[in-house]
Amino acid sequence: MRGSSSARYARNEILSSVSSDLSFDERQKRADYRLYFGTGLVLARTCGRLGAKIYMLNRASERLRGLLRDEGCDVLCNNAGVMGLPDSATADGYDVQIQTNHLSHFLLTHELWPALARAAELRGESRSINHFSGARRAGNRPIIARYFEKNGGNLGGDRFPGFQKWIRYQQSKLANLLFTYALHDRRPKSASGEVKIFTAHPGPTDTGLQAKTTTAGGDGLLDRFIIRRTLRRAHSTEDGTSGIARCACEANLNSGEIYGPAGLGIAGPAVLLEPERDADGEQLLWDLSMQATGISDFFAA
Repeated sequence: MRGSSSARYARNEILSSVSSDLSFDERQKRADYRLYFGTGLVLARTCGRLGAKIYMLNRASERLRGLLRDEGCDVLCNNAGVMGLPDSATADGYDVQIQTNHLSHFLLTHELWPALARAAELRGESRSINHFSGARRAGNRPIIARYFEKNGGNLGGDRFPGFQKWIRYQQSKLANLLFTYALHDRRPKSASGEVKIFTAHPGPTDTGLQAKTTTAGGDGLLDRFIIRRTLRRAHSTEDGTSGIARCACEANLNSGEIYGPAGLGIAGPAVLLEPERDADGEQLLWDLSMQATGISDFFAA
């Protein structure tokens, strides 16, 4: 019953943000669409229309492995994510938000590094992009080791007031930012081409991510406050995609740059932001991520 009521609440939250000038049926269609509509889809469709070849990494494929080995990968965009989920462990024992939002991207970037290096060798450069969030600043917390260790399901915070789920989300989004800097500093240098590392945040964006939080049971007072505050300020999914679109497509960007709307919790165009370095946090995150993923040499072929 709780899952059913949460799903209804999630859908109603999106419905309330769809223009009331539309018919009810059209509003329902758009609400259902937003549940599965994100910045990654907008970026893929936009680049596809411009002639890019899009690789969707949702299943194993020998053909894709061959293409990546021969042609390389020009742009890797690590944008998949979840938000505000209950305290549960993955099959590997890690928190579901931390593994989905950061550790999986850390591992995927390692796995695709030879393809990124190959594209840089063939065409002069390639790019790896992470997707962070304004939530990285919540509480001004640094990287905390226990969230990146095998403590999934034992971190607490699902009961009132429910702060811990949002701290875990903050840690995962800070990790996206600091991973970018750590990777930028550690990447091998090559005379034949450069793998550039970027990150962007969308600003408050109405993608349906908030609805997935409530569908998973996040309908407490704090959850509703955070979601409603975000949706009141939100711009469209297309506008929220502008940061990763700049990182993927704009010429003459410098590795290590970060993009997104200026200010905290404010919608707007994606602009170049000031660096947010934390050398100790970057080193700690790198060490914890290498240990969690079992990687001995991140850049090995």
